[in-house]
Parts: sequence; C-alpha cells; structure tokens
Amino acid sequence: MKNKGLGCLLAFVIVALLVSLALNFVSFAAVLGMGLDSASIGYVEPKQKFRETLVEAGAAETKDKIVRIDIEGIIASGPAGDLFSEGGMNVEAIQRALEQASEDKSVKAIVIRVNSPGGEVTASDNLYNAVKKAAARKKVVVYMDSIAASGGYYLACGASKIVANETTLTASIGVIIQSLNYSQTFGKVGLETMTFASGKFKDTLSGSRPMREDEREYIQSLVSAMYDKFVGIVAKARNIDEAQLRTGVADGRVVTGKQALEYKLVDQLGYVEDAYALAKELGSAKDAMVVKYSLTPSLAQLLGIMGKAQASSGGKVELDVSDRLLPRLEAGKPYLLPAHMVR
Repeated sequence: MKNKGLGCLLAFVIVALLVSLALNFVSFAAVLGMGLDSASIGYVEPKQKFRETLVEAGAAETKDKIVRIDIEGIIASGPAGDLFSEGGMNVEAIQRALEQASEDKSVKAIVIRVNSPGGEVTASDNLYNAVKKAAARKKVVVYMDSIAASGGYYLACGASKIVANETTLTASIGVIIQSLNYSQTFGKVGLETMTFASGKFKDTLSGSRPMREDEREYIQSLVSAMYDKFVGIVAKARNIDEAQLRTGVADGRVVTGKQALEYKLVDQLGYVEDAYALAKELGSAKDAMVVKYSLTPSLAQLLGIMGKAQASSGGKVELDVSDRLLPRLEAGKPYLLPAHMVR
C-alpha cells in the first residue's frame, strides 16, 4: 500500500507541474499577443548557452575539448538568436560562442569553420576583433571550407593559424560600395525628383540624378580608407610587406587555397580533420574530443517571434526561403564581397 500511495503522489506532482508549465506558456503567449515583450513585463532572459554535439570522440574519460564554431553565409549584423537570419548564427551569436569557449577551462583550442563570401564591413571587423580576442586566450584555428573570401578572409586574420582546402576560394581583399542610377529612365518617362538637402553631399548616391565628380572622389575616399585598414590587417597578421600586397594579390582577385598558400595568406592545406589535429597540437591536448557549438532557440525566443509576427502582420509568420546565395547590397553600405557575387 505504501508503494501505491507513493506512486499516486508522484503522479499528482508530475501532473501539477505539467499544468503549471502549460498555464505559464499560455500566459506568456497571451502577453506577447498583446504586443508586449519580455522587458515590458520585467523578465530578463539569462545569457543563452550553446549546446555541444560530439563531432569526434577523444580518449577514454578525457574532459579536454576542441570546440568547433561554424560561420556560414553572408556576414551581417542583427539581433542575437534570430532564428531566421541569413547564414544561421549571426555576429552577436558568434561573439557569444567565442566568449563561452574562451571561458570554458575544458576547452583547449577553438576551430572556426568559415564558409562565407564575406559581407558588411563593420560586421566583418567585429568578428575579426572577436576572433583576435579569443586567440589571445586560447589557440584558434580557422578552417576555410568552400569559400572564405573578403569578409570571410578578413575575420580569419584574427586566428592563430589558417587551414584551407586546395579548392577553397579565398582572398578577394577589397571593399565595394554599389548604387543604382536611374536618372536617364526618369527623363524618358517625364518624372523628376525634388530633393532638399542640408549639404551638397547629403544626397550622394541618389539614383535620381547623375553623380558629380566630387561625389565620386568622396565615395572612393571612403572605400580607400576601409581598404587601407583591410590591407594593414592582412599585412600584420600574415607578416607580408604591405606594398607587396597592394601591388599583388590584394587587388580584389579571388584565389584558390593552393594559390593562397603560395601567397602566404594561409598556413597549410588540408581538410577539417587536419584543422582539428592542428588545434589539438597547439592546445597541447592530443586526446581531446571535438564538439560543435549550436544554438537552440529558447521558448522565449520562439514566442517572441510569434508575438512580433502577430503585431506586424496580423498573426502570420512568413519565412523567406528564396535563393539567398547572391546577396542584395544595400545602396551606400560598404561590403567586403567579391564583385561577381553581388547583384
């Protein structure tokens, strides 16, 4: 009889917990449905931890780890944990992942797998800084997958070592700003824009009129300033004479991994397993396991997305599943991307 009574009590407790969770879920969803967010109701979500998935087993009973962090797609700024941001983990999430790996005493080294054509200048620079800060605490190896060009190569310069596949497309050391001019079309259809600006450069890159020569020089000076920083970072990180870079491979061209090794842009050729082995060697952890960081959305984030969708689109959740291989550049924003990969 005692066992039966204990079993009934346990069942009652479990049912009560499930009911409580269900009520909390409904209440939280209702709050979000009214257009409120977590901050407005006094709830602050704790810093989210990345979960670990075993990629490669280590020696028996070892606690040493090599952490792998993936950087996929276009590099762009955005809110951390945004499930539908292009390329998966965005800048803030990657910064958090590097911070978590740096603070974990069982992590002996970090492997960053880059498969990106680049992206926004500032976002790429932020990632470069995050990689460099992590490399100051633990060894960081960047493995270049299919493509690690422009911003993808920029961030790699913060690492301790760089490994590329022979067929990787990399380099593309340069900056691009793109705009569309439709002033001649306006003339053909009899349209004219009326612009009131506080200064002569305020409407620079406006597509409704031809660009002046002083504006061309102004925009080119911005591009050149960002390019100077890019080249300086590469020269320092790879110990290459800056003048040699400017007159050679740093002219915007894309090169293969094999060519990158010849240009001293990478340290060795290989596969991702070679990057793991190098990380173990640099981290003095030959028996370490390899784990991959991934971000699981919290209940609050899922409900937050639903709440935003209800507030902005009448309750509809829309996903863009179109082909995003070729990024659409925002006019006037500087990018670190190969010119043939933009539209």
